[in-house]
Amino acid sequence: MIARASVLRGFGEPLRVEELTVPALEEGEVLVRVLAAGVCGTDLHIWRGIDPRTPLPLIPGHEGVGRIEAIAGKKGDVEGRSLKEGDLVIWNRGVTCGKCYWCRMGGEQRALCPNRWAYGIHHSCFERPFLNGCWAQLLVLHPNTDIIRIEEEVEPWVLVAASCSGATAAHCFDLVTPREGETVVVMGPGPLGLFCVAFAKHFRAGTIVLVGGTQARLHLGERLGATHIISRHQTQAEERRDMIMQITGGRGADLLIDTSGNLGAHREGFGLVRIGGAYLSVGFATPVGEMEFLPFEQVARKNLRYQGVWVSGTEHLRMAVDLVLRNRGAFAEMVSDRLPLEGANEALEKMREKASLKIVLEPQ
Repeated sequence: MIARASVLRGFGEPLRVEELTVPALEEGEVLVRVLAAGVCGTDLHIWRGIDPRTPLPLIPGHEGVGRIEAIAGKKGDVEGRSLKEGDLVIWNRGVTCGKCYWCRMGGEQRALCPNRWAYGIHHSCFERPFLNGCWAQLLVLHPNTDIIRIEEEVEPWVLVAASCSGATAAHCFDLVTPREGETVVVMGPGPLGLFCVAFAKHFRAGTIVLVGGTQARLHLGERLGATHIISRHQTQAEERRDMIMQITGGRGADLLIDTSGNLGAHREGFGLVRIGGAYLSVGFATPVGEMEFLPFEQVARKNLRYQGVWVSGTEHLRMAVDLVLRNRGAFAEMVSDRLPLEGANEALEKMREKASLKIVLEPQ
């Protein structure tokens, strides 16, 4: 059997659609026909060659939804239900070893496994089973992969962002859950920030402020639950601080989540959190350099809980899937482009120019 895949052979070079041989499955492996594959900011970093984890040649794509084509032996989903050919599934993009200290600790600690690897990021298509990324017609899932069977009827392209942005946003709210009625400020209206807005609403935050530069994204944030939007293009930092202080009665945010990945925005965030509040740093997926801050004034004196957030676990993926299924109309609006497999280069260019919010490849 042959599968077509979009292959990156040189950083910064156009991807090429190539044909790869599908290997015979080994015990526990699952062959999935990819119906929807997300294009993420991490994929742009990989293409540029600034993600240190990436070998070449590579089939990119760590976000995927598909139908099971074949199973070697027996395989169950995360709830213990037997999987079969034809099942619609989504899977944890990261695979952990199951043996180290962090895996044995369980829960969200599993995602910190030092041996963790992700589809479309860590393994070259020279490595067996070769079909190691989601920008392909077929993908071979490792036996250690956590799989969730989707019972409800849903378009795969609507669900695909749950596998990365959605799951990582869920991790944020697993670490710090706002009390009902509290104020949450989200910096950055990309897919990750929009999922954070939706989760803030789900957890009954009273006031949800979304800060960003693109008006269409800010308005989608309102659709997902933002009570206030602030444009970075129409305000200066001091104005934004004054607006948030006015919204919060002079206190600042109970919870601030920076999804922007921008050092300037991240520094600004310290001045927007109340004394005794929490600040989640979730926007940095690759090294971006150093940042100065005031440890006494901005952290110690404020008794600030400053928390990094790295990737996500399977429980977070489950949370994100459920959130999308409850709000599928709004999340459908997040997908700005649906392209065939041959559109991978166009997708990367749109991402580079920030011309699209969420792009989905449909390899079939």
